[in-house]
Amino acid sequence: DMNDKTFYARGVMAGMCIGIGGTIYLKVGGVAGAILFAIGLISVVSMKMNLFTGKAQFVWGVSRRNQTSQGGYLWLLAILALNILGCLALSLLIGADDLHEAALAIIDRRLEATPLRNGLRAVGCGFLMTLAVQGATKGKWLPLLFGVPAFILCGFPHCIADAYYITLLPIDYLGERGAEIALFYAAIVVGNFTGCNAYRAIEPAQEKILELTPSIGR
Repeated sequence: DMNDKTFYARGVMAGMCIGIGGTIYLKVGGVAGAILFAIGLISVVSMKMNLFTGKAQFVWGVSRRNQTSQGGYLWLLAILALNILGCLALSLLIGADDLHEAALAIIDRRLEATPLRNGLRAVGCGFLMTLAVQGATKGKWLPLLFGVPAFILCGFPHCIADAYYITLLPIDYLGERGAEIALFYAAIVVGNFTGCNAYRAIEPAQEKILELTPSIGR
């Protein structure tokens, strides 16, 4: 609830946690860095923070639930803004030259692709994040431990991780390519959101299987 006094702190802290994971990845790189990045999402889920890709799965379409502060698009956009603020705070706190160079390489790769391609790739990240979060809330942590390295190694953009990388970019670079960055960033936000809700395509089928299971067993 946006009226909860901890709502804003949990959003900012979630962004900082993903930024910590991003910092580890930028410093270590490769498979090891991708695996260690998972500490960011583990922190978010364990401490019940508000992360865009963790909460996007609860918002879809127009319904009575979507019109409440708990499930509305305004609620989700507020979380996104708070996450980005947390990324900025962390980058100001620990930003270093080696981080700038590594972040620049990632964003350069994003800009080499079209916004559409970035958005489509981001769908894969959103799907894996919902898989990870739903698994962790049921006490199953393997989807999280494998899902985070998977989206990184596949090159699927995560909008909060990318927000952190963007905050590490040189000011002159942002000035020159700000419009392109804004366009691809909007595409990955939409892609992440879509991927986070992709499970809805099979949810009715899952419920039907559960209903039939007892009769099949007999």
